[in-house]
Amino acid sequence: MKKDSPERKDMILQLVATGKPVAEISREYGIAEQTIYKWKKNNTPVTGSSLTPAQIKQMEKEMTRLRQENEILKKANGYIHEVNLHSKILFIKNESNEYPTRMLLRVMKVAPSTYYKELKHKPSDRELENEQIDQAILSIYTDSKKRYGAWKIHHQLIEQGFDLSIKRVQKRMRILGIHSITVKKYRPTKASKERVEERTNLLNQDFSTTSINQKWAADITYISTAKDGWTYLASVIDLYSKKIIGYTYAKQMTTEIVRSALDSAIQNQQPTDGLIIQTDLGSQYTSADFEEALRTNKMTHSYSRKGTPYDNSCTESFHDTLKKEEVYQTTYHSFEEARLELFQYIEGWYNRKRIHGAIGYLTPQQAEDQARQHAQ
Repeated sequence: MKKDSPERKDMILQLVATGKPVAEISREYGIAEQTIYKWKKNNTPVTGSSLTPAQIKQMEKEMTRLRQENEILKKANGYIHEVNLHSKILFIKNESNEYPTRMLLRVMKVAPSTYYKELKHKPSDRELENEQIDQAILSIYTDSKKRYGAWKIHHQLIEQGFDLSIKRVQKRMRILGIHSITVKKYRPTKASKERVEERTNLLNQDFSTTSINQKWAADITYISTAKDGWTYLASVIDLYSKKIIGYTYAKQMTTEIVRSALDSAIQNQQPTDGLIIQTDLGSQYTSADFEEALRTNKMTHSYSRKGTPYDNSCTESFHDTLKKEEVYQTTYHSFEEARLELFQYIEGWYNRKRIHGAIGYLTPQQAEDQARQHAQ
């Protein structure tokens, strides 16, 4: 998706419509607040209302309550379905400055007597230290939507100034009753038996780079929706930063979907001549239209070998992570619903917030920003 495309603007406005604060959207997606407010103003229809001031006030009050309860549920990230009372109480303590305590207790299904009994308890120094660690762990864990395990949480804690071992983090997570969504190491699926013409594999599984926009990789994955059936996501990844630099989500798997993803990557990155892009031998990537786009932009095409899925493992690994962290955790009722969720995952989470061990526990956006600074 292109940086300033109508599709991206529409996604941002949909997030605004959910009640998410503009300041938070601005931070997560790297868009100036004034730009979002301008989009919102230009998109707001002018309508009349027959409601009385008192009715409007009551409606606004109810909408505020519902919005707050929804925010609590999202932040809690499913804890109300877990039996671990300790994690619930810590969550309530952590959020009591932002939301009414009675509301937190009701939403988290904790009895007031239980909560206030815990508050009266005089903790030891060790208990106070553990509580501070636990609150930080829960904050990182909920912010990642259960996607971070002990190693990434440990790294984030060290960044915040904590001095503790990975074993202590693992122990505290066991006590809290939390664990990451399992993301097993990528294993390629069996290659298709379809007969295709062999073409040159320039990379030969050499994915090493010294900066951004030297080597890219592209691939397509399938995503199921209840209403619209199978849908398709075409992605382009930079092998240095691990950033998804271009993508297109569509209802049909055509040459246009891969061409659109490539076009958005080119517009977003503005690469110089000599870039190599790795793809499989699918008909979309071997089409005359795609090949012409590469020649026009002076890019060199490297093809995965037949029966060797590791040749394009970088993009397939991203799609594998996307499936386990996002797609398999929910049911998309429609194409439009999936489109918004994928936008939030790729642009709000994966590129800008998810740290990667392979790039020194930076986010892809941080890795790209550092590369651009060094190039100046």
